[in-house]
Formats: sequence, structure tokens, C-alpha cells
Amino acid sequence: MTPQRQLVLEAVDTLEHATPDDILGEVRRTASGVNISTVYRTLELLEELGLVSHAHLGHGAPTYHLADRHHHIHLVCRDCTNVIEADLSVAAEFTAKLREQFGFDTDMKHFAIFGRCEDCSLKASSAES
Repeated sequence: MTPQRQLVLEAVDTLEHATPDDILGEVRRTASGVNISTVYRTLELLEELGLVSHAHLGHGAPTYHLADRHHHIHLVCRDCTNVIEADLSVAAEFTAKLREQFGFDTDMKHFAIFGRCEDCSLKASSAES
């Protein structure tokens, strides 16, 4: 693996749910000559090799994380943009119903649910009081 590709992989590991721009910023801390097209090409290759996985956590660029981590659902807070990883078991009943009623087999590794995290819910509740 080339040094630039290794830096991209390390940035994905360090940043967890990171966009290509975030990854570029992290890589440039070590190698200032790397450009965004290199990051995109490297992410595509790393995904083909099964080393990274992406998810769409809202509008804009996908986010990337290491593929060897357990599969999980992304819970995305619309207020603070924090991402919480929830075990797939929390959606087992939901996915079973989709399979049963529609014959639909879900790909949960690209699944995101949007809402409000506990901290932001508490802040919103206290602001309404």
C-alpha cells in the first residue's frame, strides 16, 4: 500500500464517521501535497478491497469508517450532528417485518435514522419550559 493510501486509511480509522473533506484535512496534517481527488480514488479502492465502508448520514458527501467494525445503525442527531452507533439487534423486529411483508432484505450497514439525541432532547425540553 502506498504511503498516501495508508494515510487515508489511518485518517478513516482516527476520524470514524468522516467525509472525504474531513479525511483530506487529517491527511494533510502529515502530507500537505495530497489533494481531494487522491482521497476519493483511495476511498473507492479501499471500499472495493473491503477495508472501508460508507454511509449517507444526511445531505452531502458520504461518511466513511473501517469496514471491519461491527455492522451498526447510524443514529444522527439533526441538532448537534452527533452520530451514535446502535447495534443491529435494535432493528431486528423492523427488518423481520420488512422481510415478512414485502420480501425485502435490508442492507443495514448503510442505514441512518435521523432524530434528536438525548442531550439535545433535554436542551429542547428545558428551553420549552
